Amino acid sequence: MSIVTGALSALLLAGPASLTCDPHVLDQRSYRLTTRAMAEVVNQERTDWWGYWDLRNVQDDLADLNDSTARAAARALELDPRNRMAHAVLARYHLIALDGERAAEEWATVLDAGGAVAWTGTLYDVDARTYFLLAFDLRGIRIYRFDQVVERVKRRFYGIPEFPGAQDERFWAASGGCIDPAIRPEAFVPWSTVREIKAGNYVLWFKLTQPIRVSSDRSGKTKTLDEIKVNLHGAGGDFEVYKPVGEDDLAVRGRGPAGFQDLVRRTLVSFVDPDRRIALPRLKPGVGW
Repeated sequence: MSIVTGALSALLLAGPASLTCDPHVLDQRSYRLTTRAMAEVVNQERTDWWGYWDLRNVQDDLADLNDSTARAAARALELDPRNRMAHAVLARYHLIALDGERAAEEWATVLDAGGAVAWTGTLYDVDARTYFLLAFDLRGIRIYRFDQVVERVKRRFYGIPEFPGAQDERFWAASGGCIDPAIRPEAFVPWSTVREIKAGNYVLWFKLTQPIRVSSDRSGKTKTLDEIKVNLHGAGGDFEVYKPVGEDDLAVRGRGPAGFQDLVRRTLVSFVDPDRRIALPRLKPGVGW
């Protein structure tokens, strides 16, 4: 029996109503696996992407990161099936792994318990050089600036933020969907105002009937949006080897994870749009976004 399957069996014994994020209630080893251990996994040194750029190495590193977070979450559930953060991590992971059935099980577990699945992402129409945290629940989408959920923002080359270390447990709990209720989101999007979700190669477009205002924690600039163009972090896509016209050597190019984008939107609407009001335009992956 796999670790993930064992975690699911443990959940069936506990029941979704008992899920919690409270570190004073959860087994401490389980809690640390979904906070401090997640930080160690995400911040682990892998390929020197800047010194030796290779799409295949990048993909392998990303797969290792995702698989490691899933193993930590599954082990956390074996130790304490009440750990809601672990279920939220697996809800993300199974979508990245294109396992829609298991993803739906984890999303149902989290949402039925009144929780949220949180995801770091890039909002390109606001600021492509910083991150946001998006929390998806049955009410809508909460958008938080990165500086709202970390103790202190550290930036690297080109102003891109770093993920915080293991000492910032509040952030890692937030990334597991357990966001401090005292933090007011930068913007809130009720599902009733989402009229369409379009999937591309690298992004999702949430088209809205009512605009929202979102500010960048890097530039301080505020944008008014009637659609949210977001890259949810974690999916790496694929690559292909081809021969450029007029060249003798083969080259490698990446292709966006369009199937992942499509699975995310279809999973979301299966829970939040029972009346099928939100339009899902046909997926037509081409070049670009």
